[in-house]
Amino acid sequence: MNRQIIEPPVIVYTPESPLQEPITFVRAMVGDLVASRELAWRLFVRDFSAQYRNSLLGYFWVFVPPLMASLPFVYLNRAGVLRVAETHIPYPAYAIIGTTIWQTFVDALNSPLRSASAARAMLTRISFPREAILLSGLLQVGFSFLVRLALVAAVFAAFGLTPARTAPLFVLGMVIMALTGFTIGVLVMPVGLLYGDVQQSLPLASTFLMLLTPVLYPVPASGFAATVTGLNPLTPLVTTTRDWLTVGSSAHVSAFALVGTVTVVLLLVGWVAYRVALPHLVARLGN
Repeated sequence: MNRQIIEPPVIVYTPESPLQEPITFVRAMVGDLVASRELAWRLFVRDFSAQYRNSLLGYFWVFVPPLMASLPFVYLNRAGVLRVAETHIPYPAYAIIGTTIWQTFVDALNSPLRSASAARAMLTRISFPREAILLSGLLQVGFSFLVRLALVAAVFAAFGLTPARTAPLFVLGMVIMALTGFTIGVLVMPVGLLYGDVQQSLPLASTFLMLLTPVLYPVPASGFAATVTGLNPLTPLVTTTRDWLTVGSSAHVSAFALVGTVTVVLLLVGWVAYRVALPHLVARLGN
């Protein structure tokens, strides 16, 4: 019986940058993106099955992060230890919806590096469209968001709330929120693959950033906190997305559009950087 020996792909470096032929480079990017769809789906199914294979509570773990982030603040506010300004909906609903929005950002932020780290063996041994790794991570973020919609629906039912007429725009807000986190994740991923400190620091950074973003409290009207939240580009994303779902209007729509536009531009830049840097990273990882 003959055995076929599959050798790892050989990476050939040339002094010419692929960016010297931008049209060819862009065509290759789009072609690989289209070709990676099936593999991305298979990677998503594999990782999803592995994540819940030995879990007794299953999908419940998708609800844990936003609940664990919001319920302590709800308790402290109700006990009078922490004073939160008046919100347009009951504060527990305000906090849980806010942390649900934020958790989608955090999931998307961690997605590129987590997916690439899980695919280290594939990257160094198999030739395939590398965009499949990024797409599989995005699919996991989208699935978690869809599951958490049940939590949002439960909150509305528990407090007798009615979605605003602009509620369909909530999906747009969540898409931009996820793309913003994903873009940052793509930009830091090359460094994160080489140095484990990046992956260790992302949870700490996202927790600290949440406290600087009006996730669990309204935008301050004055003072130093108002300045910080005003300069925070995530402020219009969180507030506008939540307002579209709950009240129907937001004072930060223009800033939301600006941040969304910048996100799309930086995502394209990150994609190009990913394509250029990955062959060099694979060579380093394979040594």
